[in-house]
Amino acid sequence: MQVTETLAEGLKRELTITIPAQDLASKLDDKLSTLKSQARLPGFRPGKVPVTHLKKIYGKQAMAEVINDTLTESTNAAIAERKEKPASEPNFSLPEDEAEAEKIIAGEADLQIAVTYEIIPEFEVKDFSGIEIERPVVDITDELLDERLKQIASSNTTYSDVKRKAKNDDQLTIDFVGKVDGEEFEGGSAEGFKLVLGSGQFIPGFEDQLVGTKAGETKAVEVTFPEEYGAAHLAGKPATFDVTVQAVGAPEEPIVDEAFAINLGLESLDKLKEAVKNQVENEFGQRTRMKVKRQLLDALDDAYDFELPPSLVEQEFDGVWKQVTDDLEKAGRSFEDEDTTEEKAKEEYRTLAERRVRLGLLLAEVGGQNDVQVTNEEIQRAVVMRAQQFPGQEREVVEFFQKNPQQLASLRAPIFEDKVIDFILELAKVTDKSVAPADLEDDDDDTDQ
Repeated sequence: MQVTETLAEGLKRELTITIPAQDLASKLDDKLSTLKSQARLPGFRPGKVPVTHLKKIYGKQAMAEVINDTLTESTNAAIAERKEKPASEPNFSLPEDEAEAEKIIAGEADLQIAVTYEIIPEFEVKDFSGIEIERPVVDITDELLDERLKQIASSNTTYSDVKRKAKNDDQLTIDFVGKVDGEEFEGGSAEGFKLVLGSGQFIPGFEDQLVGTKAGETKAVEVTFPEEYGAAHLAGKPATFDVTVQAVGAPEEPIVDEAFAINLGLESLDKLKEAVKNQVENEFGQRTRMKVKRQLLDALDDAYDFELPPSLVEQEFDGVWKQVTDDLEKAGRSFEDEDTTEEKAKEEYRTLAERRVRLGLLLAEVGGQNDVQVTNEEIQRAVVMRAQQFPGQEREVVEFFQKNPQQLASLRAPIFEDKVIDFILELAKVTDKSVAPADLEDDDDDTDQ
Protein backbone atom coordinates (compact mmCIF):
# COMPACT_ATOMS: atom_id res chain seq x y z
CA MET A 1 0.00 0.00 0.00
CA GLN A 2 1.34 3.41 -0.97
CA VAL A 3 -0.03 6.60 0.58
CA THR A 4 0.46 10.03 -1.00
CA GLU A 5 -0.74 13.23 0.65
CA THR A 6 -2.29 15.52 -1.96
CA LEU A 7 -3.70 18.22 0.34
CA ALA A 8 -2.94 19.45 3.86
CA GLU A 9 -4.75 22.74 4.26
CA GLY A 10 -5.81 23.71 7.76
CA LEU A 11 -7.73 20.70 9.09
CA LYS A 12 -8.52 19.36 5.61
CA ARG A 13 -6.64 16.35 4.33
CA GLU A 14 -6.64 14.52 1.01
CA LEU A 15 -4.78 11.29 0.40
CA THR A 16 -4.30 8.99 -2.55
CA ILE A 17 -3.95 5.38 -1.47
CA THR A 18 -2.65 2.92 -4.04
CA ILE A 19 -3.28 -0.81 -3.53
CA PRO A 20 -1.20 -2.97 -5.94
CA ALA A 21 -3.15 -5.38 -8.12
CA GLN A 22 -1.23 -8.33 -6.68
CA ASP A 23 -2.40 -7.38 -3.15
CA LEU A 24 -5.99 -7.37 -4.31
CA ALA A 25 -5.43 -10.70 -6.09
CA SER A 26 -4.04 -12.21 -2.88
CA LYS A 27 -7.05 -11.01 -0.89
CA LEU A 28 -9.36 -12.37 -3.58
CA ASP A 29 -7.68 -15.80 -3.37
CA ASP A 30 -8.14 -15.78 0.40
CA LYS A 31 -11.84 -14.95 0.03
CA LEU A 32 -12.34 -17.64 -2.63
CA SER A 33 -10.53 -20.20 -0.49
CA THR A 34 -12.95 -19.46 2.33
CA LEU A 35 -15.84 -19.66 -0.11
CA LYS A 36 -14.58 -23.01 -1.43
CA SER A 37 -15.32 -24.77 1.86
CA GLN A 38 -18.84 -23.31 1.90
CA ALA A 39 -19.86 -23.53 -1.77
CA ARG A 40 -22.47 -26.04 -2.88
CA LEU A 41 -22.50 -26.35 -6.68
CA PRO A 42 -24.08 -29.04 -8.89
CA GLY A 43 -21.55 -31.68 -10.00
CA PHE A 44 -19.09 -31.02 -7.19
CA ARG A 45 -18.72 -32.55 -3.77
CA PRO A 46 -18.83 -30.13 -0.83
CA GLY A 47 -15.46 -28.41 -0.46
CA LYS A 48 -14.16 -29.78 -3.79
CA VAL A 49 -15.14 -26.93 -6.13
CA PRO A 50 -11.93 -25.74 -7.91
CA VAL A 51 -10.94 -22.15 -7.09
CA THR A 52 -10.65 -21.42 -10.83
CA HIS A 53 -14.29 -22.42 -11.27
CA LEU A 54 -15.37 -20.31 -8.29
CA LYS A 55 -13.49 -17.36 -9.77
CA LYS A 56 -15.44 -17.67 -13.03
CA ILE A 57 -18.77 -17.68 -11.17
CA TYR A 58 -18.16 -15.42 -8.18
CA GLY A 59 -14.96 -13.60 -9.12
CA LYS A 60 -16.42 -10.15 -9.87
CA GLN A 61 -18.71 -10.20 -6.86
CA ALA A 62 -15.92 -11.38 -4.58
CA MET A 63 -13.50 -8.77 -5.93
CA ALA A 64 -16.11 -6.05 -5.35
CA GLU A 65 -16.37 -7.21 -1.72
CA VAL A 66 -12.57 -7.22 -1.43
CA ILE A 67 -12.39 -3.66 -2.74
CA ASN A 68 -15.14 -2.53 -0.38
CA ASP A 69 -13.33 -4.06 2.61
CA THR A 70 -10.04 -2.59 1.42
CA LEU A 71 -11.49 0.93 1.33
CA THR A 72 -12.08 0.96 5.09
CA GLU A 73 -9.05 -1.11 6.09
CA SER A 74 -6.53 0.85 4.04
CA THR A 75 -7.97 4.24 5.00
CA ASN A 76 -7.97 3.43 8.71
CA ALA A 77 -4.42 2.10 8.47
CA ALA A 78 -3.19 5.16 6.57
CA ILE A 79 -4.75 7.62 9.03
CA ALA A 80 -3.50 5.63 12.02
CA GLU A 81 0.01 5.64 10.54
CA ARG A 82 -0.22 9.44 10.27
CA LYS A 83 -1.40 9.61 13.92
CA GLU A 84 -4.42 11.73 12.96
CA LYS A 85 -7.93 11.73 14.43
CA PRO A 86 -10.67 12.15 11.80
CA ALA A 87 -13.43 14.56 12.79
CA SER A 88 -15.96 12.38 10.97
CA GLU A 89 -16.10 9.44 8.59
CA PRO A 90 -13.70 9.95 5.65
CA ASN A 91 -15.12 10.25 2.13
CA PHE A 92 -13.89 7.86 -0.57
CA SER A 93 -13.86 8.14 -4.32
CA LEU A 94 -12.81 5.50 -6.83
CA PRO A 95 -11.82 5.84 -10.50
CA GLU A 96 -14.88 6.98 -12.48
CA ASP A 97 -13.65 5.59 -15.79
CA GLU A 98 -15.60 2.37 -16.40
CA ALA A 99 -12.82 0.74 -18.37
CA GLU A 100 -10.35 1.42 -15.55
CA ALA A 101 -12.84 0.07 -13.01
CA GLU A 102 -13.24 -3.13 -15.05
CA LYS A 103 -9.47 -3.59 -15.11
CA ILE A 104 -9.30 -3.23 -11.32
CA ILE A 105 -12.09 -5.77 -10.79
CA ALA A 106 -10.38 -8.10 -13.26
CA GLY A 107 -7.16 -7.79 -11.24
CA GLU A 108 -5.31 -6.11 -14.13
CA ALA A 109 -4.75 -2.67 -12.55
CA ASP A 110 -3.80 -1.15 -9.22
CA LEU A 111 -6.60 0.32 -7.08
CA GLN A 112 -6.33 4.04 -6.40
CA ILE A 113 -8.49 5.47 -3.63
CA ALA A 114 -8.93 9.23 -3.17
CA VAL A 115 -9.69 9.95 0.50
CA THR A 116 -10.83 13.29 1.92
CA TYR A 117 -11.40 14.04 5.59
CA GLU A 118 -11.02 16.62 8.31
CA ILE A 119 -8.94 16.06 11.42
CA ILE A 120 -9.51 16.92 15.06
CA PRO A 121 -7.27 19.90 15.84
CA GLU A 122 -4.41 19.57 18.26
CA PHE A 123 -4.52 21.90 21.24
CA GLU A 124 -3.00 22.06 24.68
CA VAL A 125 -5.26 21.39 27.66
CA LYS A 126 -4.50 24.14 30.13
CA ASP A 127 -4.28 24.07 33.91
CA PHE A 128 -7.79 24.26 35.35
CA SER A 129 -6.72 25.48 38.78
CA GLY A 130 -6.89 29.09 37.58
CA ILE A 131 -10.61 28.89 36.84
CA GLU A 132 -12.71 30.57 39.51
CA ILE A 133 -16.33 29.52 39.95
CA GLU A 134 -18.86 31.06 42.33
CA ARG A 135 -21.41 28.45 43.38
CA PRO A 136 -24.77 29.99 44.40
CA VAL A 137 -26.27 28.15 47.38
CA VAL A 138 -29.72 28.66 48.90
CA ASP A 139 -30.13 28.13 52.64
CA ILE A 140 -33.19 25.90 53.11
CA THR A 141 -34.90 27.73 55.98
CA ASP A 142 -38.07 26.81 57.88
CA GLU A 143 -39.71 29.90 56.35
CA LEU A 144 -38.91 28.64 52.86
CA LEU A 145 -40.35 25.21 53.63
CA ASP A 146 -43.48 26.75 55.15
CA GLU A 147 -43.98 28.80 51.99
CA ARG A 148 -43.65 25.70 49.84
CA LEU A 149 -46.17 23.87 52.03
CA LYS A 150 -48.61 26.77 51.55
CA GLN A 151 -48.12 26.52 47.78
CA ILE A 152 -48.89 22.81 47.91
CA ALA A 153 -51.97 23.51 49.99
CA SER A 154 -53.12 26.21 47.54
CA SER A 155 -52.76 23.82 44.61
CA ASN A 156 -54.98 21.36 46.49
CA THR A 157 -57.68 23.87 47.36
CA THR A 158 -61.15 22.48 48.02
CA TYR A 159 -64.39 24.32 47.23
CA SER A 160 -67.79 24.32 48.88
CA ASP A 161 -71.02 25.27 47.09
CA VAL A 162 -72.43 28.71 47.89
CA LYS A 163 -75.70 30.46 46.94
CA ARG A 164 -74.17 33.85 46.15
CA LYS A 165 -72.86 35.49 42.99
CA ALA A 166 -69.50 34.28 41.72
CA LYS A 167 -66.34 36.30 42.22
CA ASN A 168 -62.67 35.86 41.39
CA ASP A 169 -61.05 32.78 42.96
CA ASP A 170 -64.41 30.97 43.01
CA GLN A 171 -64.68 27.69 41.14
CA LEU A 172 -67.58 27.44 38.70
CA THR A 173 -68.97 24.17 37.40
CA ILE A 174 -70.20 25.01 33.90
CA ASP A 175 -71.58 23.58 30.67
CA PHE A 176 -70.72 25.52 27.53
CA VAL A 177 -71.10 25.40 23.76
CA GLY A 178 -68.82 27.55 21.60
CA LYS A 179 -69.78 28.87 18.17
CA VAL A 180 -67.93 30.73 15.42
CA ASP A 181 -70.05 32.31 12.66
CA GLY A 182 -73.03 30.61 14.24
CA GLU A 183 -71.55 27.12 13.89
CA GLU A 184 -70.27 24.92 16.71
CA PHE A 185 -66.57 24.11 16.42
CA GLU A 186 -64.59 21.06 17.50
CA GLY A 187 -63.28 21.25 21.06
CA GLY A 188 -65.52 24.20 21.90
CA SER A 189 -68.02 22.36 24.11
CA ALA A 190 -67.93 20.66 27.52
CA GLU A 191 -70.18 19.62 30.39
CA GLY A 192 -69.38 19.80 34.10
CA PHE A 193 -66.19 21.75 33.46
CA LYS A 194 -64.42 23.12 36.55
CA LEU A 195 -63.19 26.69 36.06
CA VAL A 196 -61.54 28.91 38.69
CA LEU A 197 -62.30 32.54 37.89
CA GLY A 198 -59.15 34.61 37.52
CA SER A 199 -56.96 31.61 36.74
CA GLY A 200 -56.48 32.66 33.11
CA GLN A 201 -57.31 29.15 31.98
CA PHE A 202 -59.60 30.39 29.19
CA ILE A 203 -59.00 32.99 26.49
CA PRO A 204 -58.96 36.65 27.61
CA GLY A 205 -62.39 38.05 28.50
CA PHE A 206 -64.12 34.70 29.07
CA GLU A 207 -63.70 34.45 32.82
CA ASP A 208 -64.33 38.15 33.44
CA GLN A 209 -67.83 37.88 31.97
CA LEU A 210 -68.73 35.07 34.38
CA VAL A 211 -67.99 37.15 37.49
CA GLY A 212 -71.35 37.92 39.11
CA THR A 213 -73.18 34.88 37.75
CA LYS A 214 -75.09 32.45 39.98
CA ALA A 215 -75.90 28.74 39.93
CA GLY A 216 -78.62 28.00 37.40
CA GLU A 217 -77.89 31.10 35.34
CA THR A 218 -77.24 30.99 31.57
CA LYS A 219 -75.07 33.60 29.92
CA ALA A 220 -73.82 34.28 26.39
CA VAL A 221 -70.09 35.04 26.61
CA GLU A 222 -68.67 36.90 23.63
CA VAL A 223 -64.90 36.82 23.08
CA THR A 224 -62.34 37.02 20.29
CA PHE A 225 -59.63 34.41 19.90
CA PRO A 226 -56.09 35.88 20.04
CA GLU A 227 -54.32 36.38 16.73
CA GLU A 228 -51.57 33.99 17.87
CA TYR A 229 -54.01 31.30 18.99
CA GLY A 230 -52.70 27.77 18.43
CA ALA A 231 -55.59 26.64 16.22
CA ALA A 232 -55.17 28.58 12.98
CA HIS A 233 -58.85 28.21 11.96
CA LEU A 234 -59.88 30.05 15.14
CA ALA A 235 -57.10 32.63 15.47
CA GLY A 236 -58.41 36.19 15.50
CA LYS A 237 -62.06 35.18 15.09
CA PRO A 238 -64.96 36.34 17.29
CA ALA A 239 -66.84 33.59 19.10
CA THR A 240 -69.89 33.15 21.31
CA PHE A 241 -70.08 30.67 24.16
CA ASP A 242 -73.46 29.72 25.61
CA VAL A 243 -72.57 29.04 29.24
CA THR A 244 -74.77 27.46 31.90
CA VAL A 245 -73.51 27.78 35.49
CA GLN A 246 -74.25 24.58 37.37
CA ALA A 247 -72.63 25.54 40.67
CA VAL A 248 -70.54 28.20 42.38
CA GLY A 249 -67.86 26.99 44.76
CA ALA A 250 -66.05 29.17 47.28
CA PRO A 251 -62.44 28.26 48.15
CA GLU A 252 -61.87 26.90 51.62
CA GLU A 253 -58.85 28.05 53.58
CA PRO A 254 -56.37 25.16 53.33
CA ILE A 255 -55.03 23.84 56.61
CA VAL A 256 -51.71 22.02 56.58
CA ASP A 257 -52.17 19.35 59.21
CA GLU A 258 -52.04 15.60 59.69
CA ALA A 259 -55.28 15.09 57.76
CA PHE A 260 -53.96 17.16 54.85
CA ALA A 261 -50.76 15.09 54.72
CA ILE A 262 -52.66 11.80 54.84
CA ASN A 263 -54.98 13.05 52.09
CA LEU A 264 -51.88 13.53 49.91
CA GLY A 265 -50.84 9.92 50.55
CA LEU A 266 -48.20 10.57 53.23
CA GLU A 267 -48.11 8.84 56.62
CA SER A 268 -47.98 12.03 58.66
CA LEU A 269 -47.32 15.77 58.59
CA ASP A 270 -43.68 15.12 59.51
CA LYS A 271 -43.34 12.82 56.49
CA LEU A 272 -44.86 15.53 54.28
CA LYS A 273 -42.40 18.11 55.60
CA GLU A 274 -39.53 15.68 55.03
CA ALA A 275 -40.67 15.02 51.45
CA VAL A 276 -41.02 18.74 50.77
CA LYS A 277 -37.56 19.44 52.17
CA ASN A 278 -36.02 16.73 49.97
CA GLN A 279 -37.86 18.11 46.96
CA VAL A 280 -36.69 21.67 47.62
CA GLU A 281 -33.09 20.58 48.21
CA ASN A 282 -33.10 18.60 44.99
CA GLU A 283 -34.71 21.45 43.04
CA PHE A 284 -32.26 24.09 44.25
CA GLY A 285 -29.36 21.66 43.92
CA GLN A 286 -30.18 21.16 40.24
CA ARG A 287 -30.44 24.91 39.66
CA THR A 288 -27.14 25.47 41.42
CA ARG A 289 -25.57 22.76 39.29
CA MET A 290 -26.88 24.38 36.11
CA LYS A 291 -25.46 27.78 37.03
CA VAL A 292 -22.09 26.33 38.01
CA LYS A 293 -21.94 24.38 34.76
CA ARG A 294 -22.83 27.50 32.78
CA GLN A 295 -20.07 29.47 34.50
CA LEU A 296 -17.54 26.73 33.79
CA LEU A 297 -18.50 26.36 30.14
CA ASP A 298 -18.32 30.14 29.69
CA ALA A 299 -14.87 30.17 31.28
CA LEU A 300 -13.68 27.34 29.03
CA ASP A 301 -15.12 29.02 25.96
CA ASP A 302 -13.18 32.19 26.84
CA ALA A 303 -9.97 30.27 27.51
CA TYR A 304 -9.81 28.22 24.28
CA ASP A 305 -9.73 29.32 20.68
CA PHE A 306 -8.63 26.80 18.07
CA GLU A 307 -9.56 25.95 14.51
CA LEU A 308 -12.71 23.86 14.16
CA PRO A 309 -13.52 21.16 11.59
CA PRO A 310 -15.96 22.90 9.19
CA SER A 311 -18.02 19.75 8.71
CA LEU A 312 -18.70 19.43 12.46
CA VAL A 313 -19.70 23.10 12.70
CA GLU A 314 -21.97 22.78 9.69
CA GLN A 315 -23.58 19.63 11.06
CA GLU A 316 -24.20 21.27 14.44
CA PHE A 317 -25.52 24.46 12.82
CA ASP A 318 -27.92 22.51 10.59
CA GLY A 319 -29.40 20.80 13.65
CA VAL A 320 -29.76 24.06 15.60
CA TRP A 321 -31.19 25.95 12.63
CA LYS A 322 -33.78 23.27 11.90
CA GLN A 323 -34.95 23.43 15.51
CA VAL A 324 -35.19 27.23 15.36
CA THR A 325 -37.15 27.34 12.10
CA ASP A 326 -39.42 24.46 13.17
CA ASP A 327 -40.24 26.28 16.43
CA LEU A 328 -41.02 29.51 14.57
CA GLU A 329 -43.24 27.68 12.12
CA LYS A 330 -45.19 25.93 14.88
CA ALA A 331 -45.68 29.24 16.69
CA GLY A 332 -46.70 30.99 13.47
CA ARG A 333 -44.00 33.62 13.99
CA SER A 334 -41.27 35.13 11.84
CA PHE A 335 -37.80 36.53 12.46
CA GLU A 336 -39.32 40.01 12.34
CA ASP A 337 -41.61 39.03 15.21
CA GLU A 338 -38.43 38.14 17.15
CA ASP A 339 -36.94 41.60 16.40
CA THR A 340 -34.22 40.19 14.16
CA THR A 341 -33.55 39.11 10.59
CA GLU A 342 -32.80 35.70 9.16
CA GLU A 343 -29.22 36.78 8.40
CA LYS A 344 -28.60 38.01 11.97
CA ALA A 345 -30.22 34.89 13.41
CA LYS A 346 -28.02 32.64 11.28
CA GLU A 347 -24.93 34.50 12.43
CA GLU A 348 -25.99 34.14 16.07
CA TYR A 349 -26.74 30.43 15.81
CA ARG A 350 -23.59 29.71 13.84
CA THR A 351 -21.64 31.25 16.72
CA LEU A 352 -23.57 28.94 19.06
CA ALA A 353 -22.74 25.95 16.85
CA GLU A 354 -19.03 26.87 16.92
CA ARG A 355 -19.14 27.15 20.72
CA ARG A 356 -20.76 23.73 21.07
CA VAL A 357 -18.25 22.07 18.76
CA ARG A 358 -15.29 23.74 20.49
CA LEU A 359 -16.46 22.76 23.96
CA GLY A 360 -17.40 19.28 22.79
CA LEU A 361 -13.90 18.69 21.41
CA LEU A 362 -12.32 20.12 24.57
CA LEU A 363 -14.39 18.00 26.96
CA ALA A 364 -13.74 14.89 24.85
CA GLU A 365 -9.99 15.56 24.98
CA VAL A 366 -10.02 16.15 28.73
CA GLY A 367 -12.04 12.99 29.27
CA GLY A 368 -9.75 10.97 27.04
CA GLN A 369 -6.54 12.22 28.65
CA ASN A 370 -7.87 11.47 32.13
CA ASP A 371 -9.57 8.16 31.37
CA VAL A 372 -13.06 9.35 32.25
CA GLN A 373 -15.33 6.35 31.73
CA VAL A 374 -19.07 5.81 31.56
CA THR A 375 -20.01 2.46 33.08
CA ASN A 376 -22.66 0.07 31.81
CA GLU A 377 -24.51 0.54 35.09
CA GLU A 378 -24.72 4.30 34.50
CA ILE A 379 -26.08 3.78 30.99
CA GLN A 380 -28.62 1.25 32.24
CA ARG A 381 -29.80 3.73 34.89
CA ALA A 382 -30.24 6.31 32.14
CA VAL A 383 -32.30 3.82 30.12
CA VAL A 384 -34.52 3.11 33.15
CA MET A 385 -35.01 6.83 33.80
CA ARG A 386 -35.96 7.39 30.16
CA ALA A 387 -38.38 4.45 30.27
CA GLN A 388 -40.05 5.86 33.38
CA GLN A 389 -41.03 8.91 31.34
CA PHE A 390 -43.41 6.68 29.36
CA PRO A 391 -45.73 4.96 31.88
CA GLY A 392 -47.12 1.72 30.51
CA GLN A 393 -44.49 1.57 27.75
CA GLU A 394 -41.40 0.95 29.86
CA ARG A 395 -40.61 -2.43 28.30
CA GLU A 396 -40.92 -1.09 24.75
CA VAL A 397 -38.59 1.82 25.56
CA VAL A 398 -35.94 -0.50 27.05
CA GLU A 399 -36.14 -2.81 24.02
CA PHE A 400 -35.84 0.19 21.71
CA PHE A 401 -32.53 1.21 23.25
CA GLN A 402 -31.30 -2.38 23.31
CA LYS A 403 -31.93 -2.71 19.58
CA ASN A 404 -30.51 0.71 18.63
CA PRO A 405 -26.87 1.13 19.70
CA GLN A 406 -26.80 4.64 18.21
CA GLN A 407 -29.66 5.74 20.47
CA LEU A 408 -27.95 4.06 23.41
CA ALA A 409 -24.83 6.07 22.63
CA SER A 410 -26.94 9.25 22.78
CA LEU A 411 -27.57 8.49 26.46
CA ARG A 412 -23.85 8.06 27.08
CA ALA A 413 -22.89 11.53 25.80
CA PRO A 414 -24.52 13.67 28.53
CA ILE A 415 -23.29 11.30 31.25
CA PHE A 416 -19.74 11.55 29.92
CA GLU A 417 -20.01 15.33 29.70
CA ASP A 418 -21.20 15.67 33.28
CA LYS A 419 -18.40 13.43 34.56
CA VAL A 420 -15.80 15.52 32.72
CA ILE A 421 -17.40 18.69 34.13
CA ASP A 422 -17.13 17.20 37.64
CA PHE A 423 -13.49 16.31 37.00
CA ILE A 424 -12.67 19.90 35.99
CA LEU A 425 -14.60 21.37 38.92
CA GLU A 426 -12.47 19.28 41.30
CA LEU A 427 -9.42 21.12 39.94
CA ALA A 428 -10.98 24.59 39.66
CA LYS A 429 -11.38 27.06 42.51
CA VAL A 430 -15.04 26.84 43.56
CA THR A 431 -16.37 29.07 46.33
CA ASP A 432 -19.89 29.02 47.75
CA LYS A 433 -22.04 32.14 47.86
CA SER A 434 -25.30 32.28 49.80
CA VAL A 435 -28.13 33.60 47.61
CA ALA A 436 -31.89 34.05 47.72
CA PRO A 437 -34.09 31.55 45.88
CA ALA A 438 -34.95 34.16 43.25
CA ASP A 439 -31.25 34.47 42.36
CA LEU A 440 -31.35 30.96 40.96
CA GLU A 441 -34.11 31.93 38.56
CA ASP A 442 -33.05 35.33 37.28
CA ASP A 443 -31.59 34.32 33.93
CA ASP A 444 -31.49 31.65 31.26
CA ASP A 445 -30.22 28.42 32.82
CA ASP A 446 -29.87 26.47 29.58
CA THR A 447 -26.50 24.73 29.99
CA ASP A 448 -26.46 22.98 26.61
CA GLN A 449 -22.98 24.31 25.89
